[in-house]
Amino acid sequence: MKKNTKPLLIRTHLWMQVLLAMVLGVGLGLLISPSGLALVSDSFAYGIAQWVALPGQLFLAVIQMVVIPLVLSSIIIGITSSGDSEFLKKVGLRITPYFVMTTTIAVVLGITLAMVIEPGSFIDSDLVRAMVGETPATVTTAVSEHVDIGLPQHIVQLVPSNLFKSLIDKDMFAIVIYAIFIGVAMLALEKRQSKLIFALLSSIQAVTLKIVNWAMMIAPLAVFGLLCDVTIRIGIDAVMGMSVYVATVILGLLLLLSVYVLIVKLVSGKNPKEFLSAIREAQLLAFSTSSSAAVMPLSMKTAHEKLGVRKSIAQFVVPLGATVNMDGTALYQVIAAVFLTQVFGIELSMSDLLLLTATTIGASIGSPSTPGVGIVILATILQGIGVPASGIALILGVDRILDMCRTTVNVSGDLTACIVMDKWIGDDISPAKTTQPLPEVT
Repeated sequence: MKKNTKPLLIRTHLWMQVLLAMVLGVGLGLLISPSGLALVSDSFAYGIAQWVALPGQLFLAVIQMVVIPLVLSSIIIGITSSGDSEFLKKVGLRITPYFVMTTTIAVVLGITLAMVIEPGSFIDSDLVRAMVGETPATVTTAVSEHVDIGLPQHIVQLVPSNLFKSLIDKDMFAIVIYAIFIGVAMLALEKRQSKLIFALLSSIQAVTLKIVNWAMMIAPLAVFGLLCDVTIRIGIDAVMGMSVYVATVILGLLLLLSVYVLIVKLVSGKNPKEFLSAIREAQLLAFSTSSSAAVMPLSMKTAHEKLGVRKSIAQFVVPLGATVNMDGTALYQVIAAVFLTQVFGIELSMSDLLLLTATTIGASIGSPSTPGVGIVILATILQGIGVPASGIALILGVDRILDMCRTTVNVSGDLTACIVMDKWIGDDISPAKTTQPLPEVT
C-alpha cells in the first residue's frame, strides 16, 4: 500500500481545520484586543488585525468573483439536467411555498421571542446616546437611497430588464430570475438546439468550481484571519453590553435550527444527530465566512453524498436557496427591528407587526449571499416603522458575530430544503439523467 505522504493537517477533514482555525483566531484576538488582555498597543493591535484579515478578505473576494457565473450555471443546469419539464414543474410548485412557509415561521418566531424577552429594556440609555450618533455613511446612504414604491411596481421589478445592470449591481435575485427563464427556455427547445449552450454552461460551472476549490485550500487560514480580526475590533465589551440582544437572536436561530431538524425527521425519518453530523462541515464553513455563496459547492456535495439527495435537486435547490431562502437573516432582522423599537420607545400595533412581518419576508428574499448585507437591508425595514437610521449603530458592533450565526442557519435551511424536495417529488425523476459532476471539496 502506498504511504500517504501528505502532511497531517492537509489529510485532516476540512471541518477540523476550520474548527482549529476558529479557536486560534479568537484566542489570538482576545490576547491582543484593546478590550481583551491588550498585550500590545491599540494602534499595533489594529495594524495586526488588517494583516491577519488579508487571507480571509482574499478568500471572500475570490468567492464573490465567481459567485455570479456559479449561481447562473448551476441553476440552469439544475433545471435542464433532467431533460424533463415535469422536473421543473414539480420542484417549482413545491419549493416556492416551502421557502415562504419556512421564512414566515422564522419571522413569527423572531417577533415572538423579541416581544417576550424584550431585549431592548436591558439597554442603558447612556449607551444609546453614545452610539446613535456614529452611524456609518454607508448605512445612512443605503437608507436615503431607499424610495417607497407601490406593489405593482414591485411586481414589475421582479422581472429584470437589463442583464448587464443586474450583473454590475450583483443583484442575485435578478440573476436567479434570468437563470430560471433561460433554463425553462432550454427545456422547450430541441436537444440539438440547446446542446451547445448546455455544454458551455457545464464548462463555466466546472471552471468556477475549480476556482472555488483553489480558494478552499486557504479556507482555514481565511477563517483564522477573519475571526481574529473581528475579535480584535469588537472585543468582549461590545458583546457584553448587548448580551441580552445577542442571546435573543442566537436563541431564535437555535430554535429555527430545531425546526429544520424536526422537518427532516418528519419528512425523511433521518436521525437528528445523523443529520447535524452530515452537515457540520458546511455549517462550520458558513459560520466562519458569513457567506452562503462560499459554502455553495460544499453544500451541493454534502446534499448529494452525505444526505442522499439527487444531483439534479441539489444543483437546483442549493444555488436557489442561497439567494432566496434566508430564514436566519429574516429572523435576525425582525428581532433587531423589534429590539430597536423597544430601545427608542416605539409602540408597535398589530398592523405594524403584520407589516413588519410582510416586509421582512420580502426583504430577505434575494438578499446577496455575502457578508454584511443584512445590516443594510435592515436599515430599509426600520425606516417603515419609525426607527431612526442612527439606531443601526447600536447593533453594528455585534453584527459580524450574528452574521456568522445566521449564515450557518441559512445554509442548514438550504440543506433541509434539499431533503424535503427530494422526498416530496418522489422517485419518478431518474437520477441517471443527471450527468453533471458535483464539486470536489476536500
